[in-house]
Amino acid sequence: MTTARCTISILGGTGAEGSGLALRWARAGHTVVLGSRSPEKAQRICAELNALAGGEAITFADNRSAATMAQIVVLTVPHAAQRATIEEVRDVLAGKVLIDTTVPLVPPKVNRVQLPPGGSAVAAMQASLGDSVRVVSAFQNVSSHHLKDLDHAVDCDVLVCGNDADARETVIGLARDAGLRAYHAGPICNSAAAEALTSLLIAINMRYKVTGAGIRITGIPETAS
Repeated sequence: MTTARCTISILGGTGAEGSGLALRWARAGHTVVLGSRSPEKAQRICAELNALAGGEAITFADNRSAATMAQIVVLTVPHAAQRATIEEVRDVLAGKVLIDTTVPLVPPKVNRVQLPPGGSAVAAMQASLGDSVRVVSAFQNVSSHHLKDLDHAVDCDVLVCGNDADARETVIGLARDAGLRAYHAGPICNSAAAEALTSLLIAINMRYKVTGAGIRITGIPETAS
């Protein structure tokens, strides 16, 4: 299953994870808008990604304009910038799906689980935005190093958490469009587990000197994924 073609805005889209997702979604036929506060950097990244994608499906705009023009908004900024970025676009998010990839990493000890008060950065964002915005937690555990390599099969499944089952299904479809397996993982409060797993994977990467440690969900028939 793939999702219907749509416009996706990625706030923080010039970073490693955002640009990797942008490339894969553009190759799948979606229109992608990179939200950025740096037009010069965004223009350069867009040119690089469009060359890799073989088209002109990726454009750029400031965060607010990008969020306004898209049906689906993706947040791929560091935890420290999460709240400020959302406040910038809050009033244009009503009725949309917001995919939040935030991981509450606290430098320099990013290989240690340090969840925020309340237990989940993404659940806190859903509580702040209210029910008019369907927040979905996803993509926290996928290595950004492999997303831009379209010939590389990303060996990591995506845990999708959210209070709205239809919104979760939309995100699962987008994950498949990006070449990833994804699974319903329950309500938004369960995002705490995916957020914590990222620090564990970083610790594994450091110990074994790799860049792409990931997780796999087993015991589910492939047709049910």
